[in-house]
Amino acid sequence: MNLKTIVSEKGQITIPKALRKRLGIHTGQVLRLSEESGKLVAVKESARDPIDDVYGIIKTGKSSNQMIRMLRGDDK
Repeated sequence: MNLKTIVSEKGQITIPKALRKRLGIHTGQVLRLSEESGKLVAVKESARDPIDDVYGIIKTGKSSNQMIRMLRGDDK
């Protein structure tokens, strides 16, 4: 897919609809921009922190301090 866009006076570009649809880029999506070997690279930022998705799913019945002592081998 080879598409063109024009940089506005304010430095803005429009991502063509076909590319937005193909890549799942939606209104309000945050893109992280970088330069790699003279090329502009845009990467979608995840809307959620992946840690948030798993935080609290393990139920041990122990406090954080108890778990740390157990992991360190200090649970005597």
